[in-house]
Amino acid sequence: MTHLKGGLVILKEMADHLPPSEQKIANYILKNPEASIMLTALMLGQKSETSSAAVIRMCKSLGFKSFQELKLRVAGDLQVESSTEYRDIEPNESNREIIDKVTSNTLQTIKDTVDILDVKELEQAISILREASSVTFVGFGASYIAAIDAEQKFVRINKNAQAFSDLHMAATSVANKGKEDVVVGISFSGNTVEVEKVLRLAKGKGAKTISITKYGKSKINELSDLSLYTSAAKEATFRSGATSSRIAQLHVIDILFMCLASAQYEETIEHLDETREAISFIKED
Repeated sequence: MTHLKGGLVILKEMADHLPPSEQKIANYILKNPEASIMLTALMLGQKSETSSAAVIRMCKSLGFKSFQELKLRVAGDLQVESSTEYRDIEPNESNREIIDKVTSNTLQTIKDTVDILDVKELEQAISILREASSVTFVGFGASYIAAIDAEQKFVRINKNAQAFSDLHMAATSVANKGKEDVVVGISFSGNTVEVEKVLRLAKGKGAKTISITKYGKSKINELSDLSLYTSAAKEATFRSGATSSRIAQLHVIDILFMCLASAQYEETIEHLDETREAISFIKED
């Protein structure tokens, strides 16, 4: 059984951004996922009234290594229950209905993010973070919530970590970084100008760069040595970037932290014990 998933999520989220011929192929797969995974690139091109070359171009546009990878990811999606559509709130809804919708949307955001998370990229990110002399997290607006959460977690396990939402302070800090340091840029859109500037500065200083953005090409992940993606599900009126993207970003930060903690388990336990003792000490009368 394949562990690859996320093909349908990526197709759904990226279809509108593809060229016309590639969009036709994506829409055909979304409407006929079971049949599509049984087709060759040539057959899919014929079924979608395009060409096998267009199928290969679409796979590259979506970030897949091959048409086979796309089929494996779609097959993985079909092995689990179909995705629930995101639901926006309506005027004068009951609190119970709102509770159910918010919960459903949160769970779906996490599921979609996990399905598109590249485990190999994650493993490389963990390796880089483990060896880093310092880790700088940069995020603006709602993304700063994820950045400051990451700082708090990483400091607890004795990592030299800082979070910034002020461009001048971030630039001042990054100006003194080098090849032993890591700068993590967090942006839902992937095009936040301030984050882009900080990562560009970091690259110029030789620091390693990691991005956490929505799926798809962006200025920020083009500047990154490693890219970790969150679900890019279309935002409804109230399910804005300050809600769904925040949940996805925090989930990725939690995964990074837990994987790093596991990789250096004994050290982590020691550091967490020390921080707990410190907190207990300052609470004493």
